Formats: sequence, C-alpha cells, structure tokens
Amino acid sequence: SKADVAKQKEFIEIYEQLKELSVANDEPILFFDGVHPSMQTKLSYGWIRKGHEKEISTTAAKTRINILGAINLDDMTVVAKEYDKNITGTSIINFCDVIKEQYFEKKVIHLILDQAGYNKSFEVRENASKLGIHLHYLPAYSPNLNAIERLWKVMNEETRNNVFFKTAKEFKSRIRRFFGEELPEILLNLRSRITDKFHIKKTAN
Repeated sequence: SKADVAKQKEFIEIYEQLKELSVANDEPILFFDGVHPSMQTKLSYGWIRKGHEKEISTTAAKTRINILGAINLDDMTVVAKEYDKNITGTSIINFCDVIKEQYFEKKVIHLILDQAGYNKSFEVRENASKLGIHLHYLPAYSPNLNAIERLWKVMNEETRNNVFFKTAKEFKSRIRRFFGEELPEILLNLRSRITDKFHIKKTAN
C-alpha cells in the first residue's frame, strides 16, 4: 500500500541521518535478526534435460538451528550465537550482552531490528538501554530493509541449497562450520552483496 511505501521511505531517511550521526560520534550500527536453518532439503535451482526426470533426495526431519546474528556494514563484521531453544525475549537480552562484549568500548551502539514481539518487550528494551544499545525498529513486514537478510541468503547458498543431509549431526556441523570458519574468510568479499542500498517493497493496495 501507499502507507507501507511511505513508512519504508521514512525509515530510509532516518537511517541515512543515523549513518551521519554514527560516523561523527563513532557509534556503530548493526543490523540484527534471527535465522532458523532447517535440515529439510532446500531446493533452489537445477538443470534437468527436457523430457527427463531427476530424483532428488529429501528428508522429513524437522531438525533446525536457532541463531541470532548482527552485522556491521562499516567493517563487515558479524556477531552470531546459536541457541538451544526457540528464540525468546531472554535470548534477545543475552544476545544484547554478547554485542556489548564485542563493542565494550562504545558508549552507544545502534541496533536495527524488526518488530517481533520479543524484540519489543519491556525487558529487552530496558536491558538494551542499560547497555547503551539504541533500538531502531523497522517498519512492519520490511525484511528488504534489513541488511542481514542478505547474509542469510548467502548462508543458504553456501550450506543448504540443493544439499541432502543424511544426519542431524552432519547438518549442524555444516552450519556451524559456515559461521565459525568460512564466513570470516569471505565477509569482505560480500560488500557488494550485503549493502544498505535498499529497495522499496511495493505491496498490493
């Protein structure tokens, strides 16, 4: 709708002002979100000769990993942590502590995040305030304005797309290897893909 487009444009204007402020005051900006990669086979693309059929191994396993992550586009660093249980307000509070540990020398940290209920709870906002973390909420239903969504896309390309995992152990090991070993090596090469050149998402009226 026109209202949704207007809210997205307003956010982008606020973000541009925030960038100027962050440079002047040395206040990092991080884009934050959770991701829940699952063991189920994720089909993305493939070439099959016309008139032929191709069998693709799949699994009905519901195993998944719960990860919270934040990316700083200025230096392309990522903070990520895996959680055993579903993401809750307690998880968000803990992750804010992790971010503060990473940026302990910064008085103010700006965190851009969506409007999920647990992100907006009083406890989360109170803890963030104590840590000097300023929360900036995206317009509703605007993943196109969250740069870390592009990182999740890269994660899927590198680890899950068109891959059949035989066991949960194999699946979890692959995801953990991506974040622990591979991502730090390729992040700087992802500058052209993970950016804040946002596109307005037009929705139906």
